[in-house]
Amino acid sequence: MKAAIFRGTGTIEVGERPDPQIQEASDAVVRVVRGCVCGSDLWYYRGINQHKVGSIGHEYIGVVESVGADVVDLAVGDFVIAPFTYNDGTCPACRAGFQSNCAHGGAFGNGVTDGGQGEKVRAPFADATLVKVPNPPEGGFTDAQLASFTALSDVACTGYHAAVSAGVKPGDTVAVVGDGAVGLSAVLAARKLGAARVIALSRNPARQAVAKEFGATDIVQGRGAEAVEAVLRLTDGAGVDAALECVGTDQSIETCAGITRAGGMIGAVGVPLYEKFEYQTLFWKNIGIKGGVAPARQYIPELLDDVLAGRINPGLVFDFTTDLDHVADAYAAMDERRAIKSLLTIGQP
Repeated sequence: MKAAIFRGTGTIEVGERPDPQIQEASDAVVRVVRGCVCGSDLWYYRGINQHKVGSIGHEYIGVVESVGADVVDLAVGDFVIAPFTYNDGTCPACRAGFQSNCAHGGAFGNGVTDGGQGEKVRAPFADATLVKVPNPPEGGFTDAQLASFTALSDVACTGYHAAVSAGVKPGDTVAVVGDGAVGLSAVLAARKLGAARVIALSRNPARQAVAKEFGATDIVQGRGAEAVEAVLRLTDGAGVDAALECVGTDQSIETCAGITRAGGMIGAVGVPLYEKFEYQTLFWKNIGIKGGVAPARQYIPELLDDVLAGRINPGLVFDFTTDLDHVADAYAAMDERRAIKSLLTIGQP
């Protein structure tokens, strides 16, 4: 099969990988319809984080092509959304709703396992991992729906995890630090959970427009100390009830610490690259921090209902679309900040 191959810093190529086969009775093989490039893929592309040479891409949706003998909840032809990690559904972490920490799970596209930036994927623990999209319309899903389904594979759930981790509730004032696809998804999540005011930190007009579409009530264009000062002005010096950290740098977490009110919460989902940040800045203000790798499998069913009902449209984060043959362009567009998030059209629904 054709698939994107990570060759090292700055190099993504289209190559061939073996066609996936059923290896365990709980497996399914999925023919990929849409994949995408994640912001975390850029850390590998830029050489900031390490990645094995080989498969890449952990977000995909598609059609079940074959199933193992023990798969009972899925059938050939089902349209499915894959969370970015696979899980067995039975370990203590899975039972607690943290499938991304499954004792027997793993990540798609890690250089060895099949990646979502390819034509097919073997999905382990298919019944526990994959989420079936019910009742496809006679004419098929729209491109907008397919984009939103793809967003549910990771970024929409990761933004939601930030808001859930921070305990966002009706009436809250929330600030979102980060205007990438996850940060924009966090704006959407905060509004879904009832936040009355959502302050999006962004200096990019295109991203500001999506943030407003997702429900941001205020835009702050500063960074660092300037951003902290602006948010405090907007909140009469008190700070926000919850800050959603969707970047992972020292500056982003320090900004969150500076803008969160005493006793407030930070929901942190940016892959942490902190080097200087110190916990004491939270301790003296009684600020809590919670978050981590989003358990997408826990959130997909709820958010899928919202997408199918037309209540949310998380696929708006995709503003660059190409095919698998041009996957290098998809990476370049995001690396150069010409795109919020790149969608890959790989197969037909």
